[in-house]
Amino acid sequence: MNRPLRFAMVTTFYPPYNFGGDGYAVQRLTHALARRGHAVTVIHDADAFRSLSDAPEPAPTTTPPGVTVHRLESRAARLSCLATQQTGRPVIHGRTIRRILATGFDVIHFHNISLVGGPAVLGYGSGIKLYTAHEHWLVCPTHVLWRHNREVCTGRECLRCVLHYRRPPQLWRSGSLLERQSAHVDEFLTLSDFAARKHAEFGFSRPLTVIPTFLPDEAAPTGAAPEPTAAPYFLFVGRLSRIKGLQDLIPCFTGEGTTELWIAGSGEYEPELRALAGNGPRIRFLGQLPPEALRPLYRNALAAVVPSACYEVFPMVVLEAFREGTPIVARALGPFPEIIAASQGGILFETQDALERALAALTDDPALRARLGAAGLAAFTSRWSESVALERYFDVITAVAERRGIDLTLPGQA
Repeated sequence: MNRPLRFAMVTTFYPPYNFGGDGYAVQRLTHALARRGHAVTVIHDADAFRSLSDAPEPAPTTTPPGVTVHRLESRAARLSCLATQQTGRPVIHGRTIRRILATGFDVIHFHNISLVGGPAVLGYGSGIKLYTAHEHWLVCPTHVLWRHNREVCTGRECLRCVLHYRRPPQLWRSGSLLERQSAHVDEFLTLSDFAARKHAEFGFSRPLTVIPTFLPDEAAPTGAAPEPTAAPYFLFVGRLSRIKGLQDLIPCFTGEGTTELWIAGSGEYEPELRALAGNGPRIRFLGQLPPEALRPLYRNALAAVVPSACYEVFPMVVLEAFREGTPIVARALGPFPEIIAASQGGILFETQDALERALAALTDDPALRARLGAAGLAAFTSRWSESVALERYFDVITAVAERRGIDLTLPGQA
């Protein structure tokens, strides 16, 4: 760009009022744009976090220069979220969102809008409008295409499915609200070819452009990983929920062996996973760890294992491992086949036997580990680094501007 741009990020979750990867992805993009001199305004819904979490109020975080954060909150947090979930409109916070977006932005970028405003918010404000599908909310009321809370979705059974999740059906999905409001968006984006295909398969009419996700350009921290034992270990990082597939990985470490499984994360499925692990000395639950503690854990692991049983879009565990030169072992489902094909940075498995063979190969063959880890690091640098991802991001913005005849240059500049 020839001048700094004004960006607005509209998202339900944003750290520290955040559960999963989508909020952190918005934060990474926001901070990367601010470092390049652009002004970024973030609009997020603290009501949603408070309604869905029993955790204490999160500690405040530092906002870097160039970033303004608007936290939407009300005295009726649950009512606000229910109204948006049912109507697809920002019933409580709509006036505030309109007022902020009316101040004028070059680019309005929508992310997870499920509870910050629903489809109706896509019509607010003016400028270039982008939407990133970090999950499958555009085609799935539960966001994850995990049908009846027990299996990957191969066909719509939405009413029965949401009742299995004990959620109220979304009234707005029975009409054409999403289709009408999608017309306000210039480009729909996602992070993998697989996710783009799934949206089309489940009936979303607009094409999704694949752009790379990224981790910040920053030096590796110094220091070694904590070592509760001297045994080599495989690493799992993520939320402890059934859809992450850890129940298929734990049995590989319940018998005798020379390697351990270290599990970093927490979640509602943790009691069942601990019961499955028993008192086995080869399995260690580390709890929820901060990012600075995870980097050396990745760096010293034999591999990061990603046994997700659901349709992921693009889990950041992959890039966190690749950045440290660590290979991955991933289920041949969702985006992982294309990630491995592009990077050559890991091993895929489909069956339990194949998983055990992959773990054994990486345990016994240091040269294989080194080759896969180096390939993952090279792919991270060339495909998923911040500089590469931001270049592609601005290519999309420039293409939209040219298509719409919007001038993003300074007056008098070509």
